[in-house]
Amino acid sequence: MANGSESSEVLVEPMAAVVATAAGMLPESSSSTVSTYIKLVLLGLIIFISLMGNLMVSLLVLRNRMLHKAPYYFLLDLCLADTIRSAICFPFVLVSIKNGSAWTYSVLSCKVVAFMAVLFCFHAAFMLFCISVTRYMAIAHYRFYTKRMTFWTCVAVVCMVWTLSVAMAFPPVFDVGTYKFIREEDQCIFEHRYFKANDTLGFMLMLAVLILATHVVYMKLLLFEYKHRKMKPVQMVPAISQNWTFHGPGATGQAAANWIAGFGRGPMPPTLLGIRQNLHNQNRRLLGMEEFKVEKQLGRMFYVITLLFLLLWSPYIVACYWRVFVKACTIPHRYLSTTVWMSFAQAGVNPIVCFFLNKDLKKGLLSHLPACCRTKPHLPREPYCVM
Repeated sequence: MANGSESSEVLVEPMAAVVATAAGMLPESSSSTVSTYIKLVLLGLIIFISLMGNLMVSLLVLRNRMLHKAPYYFLLDLCLADTIRSAICFPFVLVSIKNGSAWTYSVLSCKVVAFMAVLFCFHAAFMLFCISVTRYMAIAHYRFYTKRMTFWTCVAVVCMVWTLSVAMAFPPVFDVGTYKFIREEDQCIFEHRYFKANDTLGFMLMLAVLILATHVVYMKLLLFEYKHRKMKPVQMVPAISQNWTFHGPGATGQAAANWIAGFGRGPMPPTLLGIRQNLHNQNRRLLGMEEFKVEKQLGRMFYVITLLFLLLWSPYIVACYWRVFVKACTIPHRYLSTTVWMSFAQAGVNPIVCFFLNKDLKKGLLSHLPACCRTKPHLPREPYCVM
């Protein structure tokens, strides 16, 4: 009996240890499984919204000739860039999350994915800055804007933006700053270290300067609209009379019309002397109220896109500066994960903003929906009853 009790004790102790170990490990494994599942679902939703929304905006801009204008060309470029980012960069993040936050591909492929991620980030920043400048020109210098902002000018601006973005994202490929898989972020990106041991400070400063300059331009546009919110009153200038031929700023042109019709005598009235010289000014256009409303609506839409870019990227930028300036710092994992997913979500917010704030894109979207999904317009009621 003694031998039996001893053998039972020997068997029970290992089993109790195994149960205790399993009980201790169960909450951690289950929580990690739940977090992984949530990450996969959220990133899949971001990819779906980004691809569908950006492709819909791109197709609407390409098919509608009324939208073949400078601001919509820039919007098309932004949407196509977000589409490529969602289709190429995000699936690698999905695979790394599925594999337990591990990179299973080669080092070269990690550098290529990181290069594309940084490229699209700087592209969005440079493009939003150029859009802010064109929005200011459309309101403050409308004549110059309508004359110079042609299709080929937009192509030149887009090419310049892509060239600058490649110039900012390409040096880390040669280890000027390092592209590496960051386990805490589940992606290949800059390895931000202390500024004395790494070269990423210059890239982060450039990104911050671009975002700040973009908002400065929009603030200048807002001040311009505030100063010109009221029209100056018309000042009547009296006409000048020489032999009953009225001319000058206050003349109505009746004397000149009489002279042309053959009722006048003597030399040509002074009101006709400058007509031939001013024919080339007929193509100059002033900014009318309807055009002003359209440009203001576009400016509001692009500013909301810029503001969301700032709100969704600034927490991650703060974390990057934290790593650069604080030696041997430890960023909370929950904060870092939240900032990374906020930067991912930026790829899908632009189409939502466009459909909410742009009437032309909203009308184009509704026109392509089935008849059962369209909203019927409300007809005005008659003020009286027809018998």
